[in-house]
Amino acid sequence: MIILSATNIMKVYGVDVILKDVSFHVNQGDRIGIVGNNGAGKTTLLNILCGEMPYDDGNVFISANTSIGYLKQSQNFDSDKTLIEEVSAIFSHIADMEKEMAELSHEISDKSSKEENVDKLLQRYDEIMEAYNRCNGYSYKSEINGILNSMAFTEDFYHKKISMLSGGEKTRLALACLLLKKPDILFLDEPTNHLDIGTLKWLEQYLKSYSGTIILISHDRYFLDQTVNRIFEVENHKLYTYQGGYSEYAEKKRQRREEELRKYEGQQKEIARQEEIIRRFKQHGTEKLAKRAQSREKRLAQIELVEKPEALVGKMKIHFKQQFKSGNDVALGEGLQKGFGYGMQRKELFKNVDFDIKRGERICIVGANGVGKTTLLKILMNELEPDGGRLKIGHNVQFGYYDQEQQNLNPSNTVFDEMKDSYRLYTDTEMRSMLGRFLFKNESVFLNVGTLSGGEKARLSLLKLMLSGSNVLILDEPTNHLDITSKEVFEDALLEFPGTVIVVSHDRYFLNKVPTRIMELDTDGMTAYLGSYDYYMEKKQEIVSGKKYLNELSSVQSLKDEEVSEESEFKNLSSSEQRRINKELEAKARRKEREQKKLEEEIATLEKQIADLEKEMCKQEVFSNHILLAEYHDKSETCKARLSETYDNWLLIQEEQE
Repeated sequence: MIILSATNIMKVYGVDVILKDVSFHVNQGDRIGIVGNNGAGKTTLLNILCGEMPYDDGNVFISANTSIGYLKQSQNFDSDKTLIEEVSAIFSHIADMEKEMAELSHEISDKSSKEENVDKLLQRYDEIMEAYNRCNGYSYKSEINGILNSMAFTEDFYHKKISMLSGGEKTRLALACLLLKKPDILFLDEPTNHLDIGTLKWLEQYLKSYSGTIILISHDRYFLDQTVNRIFEVENHKLYTYQGGYSEYAEKKRQRREEELRKYEGQQKEIARQEEIIRRFKQHGTEKLAKRAQSREKRLAQIELVEKPEALVGKMKIHFKQQFKSGNDVALGEGLQKGFGYGMQRKELFKNVDFDIKRGERICIVGANGVGKTTLLKILMNELEPDGGRLKIGHNVQFGYYDQEQQNLNPSNTVFDEMKDSYRLYTDTEMRSMLGRFLFKNESVFLNVGTLSGGEKARLSLLKLMLSGSNVLILDEPTNHLDITSKEVFEDALLEFPGTVIVVSHDRYFLNKVPTRIMELDTDGMTAYLGSYDYYMEKKQEIVSGKKYLNELSSVQSLKDEEVSEESEFKNLSSSEQRRINKELEAKARRKEREQKKLEEEIATLEKQIADLEKEMCKQEVFSNHILLAEYHDKSETCKARLSETYDNWLLIQEEQE
């Protein structure tokens, strides 16, 4: 069922065309990923679809009674409430129902004691109870805690004022609120910003099971592969649609462009051949050949011309060079530790951090938000002192630093002055040429740095880094503000760089392509893994599985030791004490047997309820009514959760009996 469609949408700013003849449709349950270079019009399109921006021509249709939720890239979350007050307000209707049920219960009890008629009150109580069940009233508090915890909000945050949160925390809170509201269409503009790898993985799983429709903008290629089933590409004011995730889109786009270019070039060759024949016929000057030339000219004029593929948007050109080699040993850390604050207010970031980085390595540092990855980079560059441990920097090491906040840029400078202030030996022509390679062309070199977008500031910082000649590049979230094309160019430049690279990143596509080694930082130290992200995850899983196996072995051995001890003690008891214990054990076994039977009956009942609900969901009158379908889906999910819990309890009894 089509839930949203657009027909010939056009958007113009002054004389600049942003979108032209954009048409598409979105089916219920689709997961759409919108991609395109920075400035292509992706956010503009999202604003139009959400009704937050007018368009100049065309039509947008959204199915009736469809709720929408929109996570903006720059989230202005202004509120005087605490975090938990803001989140709880989403479920105020459930809190109202709870209050009314409590009042009704009190009134029913009071009137019943006076033997007054309470039929109407009971009927109203049943109505509210049914609505309460439909709204997931019994588990909404657990859902709040689960989603807040998954978004890295522990209970320490619950009573913080929203105004005191950082920009990244406000964005995560806005996303959490949207997920709790469960709109029919979820619009997300760069939802992966400010999320660590663990939260990213949780969000991917959540969106995969989300019952509504999702339309998101993202430059995270790994995230797109995991979450979407269609790609919308905004390029040269137009929109192209592709089935599949990012990897399929990239291959299909390459094939489409090659085919378009082949058709265009083939037709141009044929036109040139025909024009040459016509020229020769006319050159001979005979009446017969002149008529043949006219005939060919008419046929040529009637050919439907193949449109020339539009030129690709310019790519920045990066090539990192080092002025001189560093020594083979770049950095050695032993037992490093760091924290902030004093006394009760002190927060320990990490301790026992060891590493040994050699020339030519490409190291990627990963870890949860707040563990101190950026702090560790600053310790490496001697901008911060560690609280303990030893750090040794190798011979001839020259650091070049890319800061994710771009604090190394002067916002009052123009782009051109920013570069000239740092690199005075280049002529104006040379500097303009280099800025052009980073897509700062014509008058854009005279823009104030403070007015640049995040992507433009990122490109300018990378140009400064490229010209620094450093032999050790230290990069803090370098791909955050880059579009996909710029990311790919940047990754290729790092792979060609002969020096050493140390990167903090959450970009898993980048982590699969660039590093020779991944180092995971946590509060108790650092663990190194050779290879890329997928290998790192595989090894982590092996370690987790190994620990689980050892714990299980330990538990089994403890039980055996306990049984031997109990058996020994039992033999030393009197016959009357042994009979008493035997009776207690038999009574306990009978209770377990009754409990097991009860659980098995509950399992059978729940499985039947789930089967009946799924059967109902397949009926036309339910399937075609998205509100009714959502109700059945929620009931089914509640039953499945209860079934899973019941199975766990049944398995516990089985394990105890074994």
